[in-house]
Amino acid sequence: MQRAFANVGAASPRHTSAPGDEVRLVRDALEAGATTIAVLGGDGTWSKCAAALVSTGSADRCRLAFLAGGTGNDFVKSLDAPAHDPAAMAELCADPRAERRVDMARLDGSWFLNVAGFGYDAAVVEAMLRPQWLRGRARYVGAALSRLHAYPGTAVSFDDGVSWETTLLLAVANGRAFGGAFRIAPSAQVDDGALDLVSVGDAGLAARLVLFARVVLGRHEQSAAVRTDRARAFTLRFRLPPLYQADGELHRAASDVVTIESVPQVLRVASPRRQG
Repeated sequence: MQRAFANVGAASPRHTSAPGDEVRLVRDALEAGATTIAVLGGDGTWSKCAAALVSTGSADRCRLAFLAGGTGNDFVKSLDAPAHDPAAMAELCADPRAERRVDMARLDGSWFLNVAGFGYDAAVVEAMLRPQWLRGRARYVGAALSRLHAYPGTAVSFDDGVSWETTLLLAVANGRAFGGAFRIAPSAQVDDGALDLVSVGDAGLAARLVLFARVVLGRHEQSAAVRTDRARAFTLRFRLPPLYQADGELHRAASDVVTIESVPQVLRVASPRRQG
């Protein structure tokens, strides 16, 4: 990666040394006059850098380029950018016209880039924080299988706070994929100004295994246990402030009422120029 970017005249790389360092490094790059910031990492790192950029109001003068170096690298599956090819990404970064605008989302006053998940999804991320020998995509799949039988489901109201549903998994997606292997919202678009809500109803273990396999293939939306909606914003009500994950980072909501909204085309990203 360093060789590829040195070949196009990029500045020397800067490294994070502790959680949260992404914000400092983005601000340092902006103060130095950067017009493109290339980020090597995964969804969590990309999301933190994107949030730091848009929260400073600097997205109009600086774009981000995503280089795959994390566990799932899911957001780039919704882009055209060759994130796994450092040389190709370096060439894109050298072309100031090679970009597109994409949406982000806000939840509890914080930004996320790809997917926020409640219920089983949050329990899986919590399980991933425990020591384990698996790495990469297998790490998420292993944690998901370990929680598939034990997770009891969570009660959520989508509308008026009166009609409650027991839900296994609830995801609000800007991008199409998460967890390294799961096409949770296969028709989601990162630049349409909307979010895709995917709710998987509770079921027994056998049905959960079938749904698990269908999500990997992106064929779960045809199941009677799955509810999908698309909107600019969603308001969800829980019995208690829920645990949730946003781009792989675990959080506890501030309230039992959670609003998630799309912020359209707020971020510029390095991507091949579209034809026509």
